[in-house]
Amino acid sequence: QVQLVESGGGLVQAGDSLRLSCAASGRTFSSSGVGWFRQAPGKERESVAVINYSGERTNYADSVKGRFTISRDNAKNMVYLQMNSLKPEDTAVYYCAARGKRYYSDVPLSSNEYHYWGRGTQVTVSS
Repeated sequence: QVQLVESGGGLVQAGDSLRLSCAASGRTFSSSGVGWFRQAPGKERESVAVINYSGERTNYADSVKGRFTISRDNAKNMVYLQMNSLKPEDTAVYYCAARGKRYYSDVPLSSNEYHYWGRGTQVTVSS
């Protein structure tokens, strides 16, 4: 079992940076891949970035490549999403999610692969 709590959201201007944090509890966190997903009002949830259990592999949605960076610190049970050059279209609730499968090195962007979810943190980017 893994519990996830996101933080770091807020209101920023276009071009600004923001770092989201995901604090995890549960003994299996360090062996589970983790992803960030987002959902804007009236839109479907979409993937943003994922990282495998060791932190050696990452994968990004095309819309955030080159602007966002996902990382993790297993010693602290934390996952981060550094977001640079933010755009108004990045406005959404951002969710952290962990896989139920353990020790898998693949980095799937599909939300179906992620079993445990946090409650989300709001990111609003003004133009």
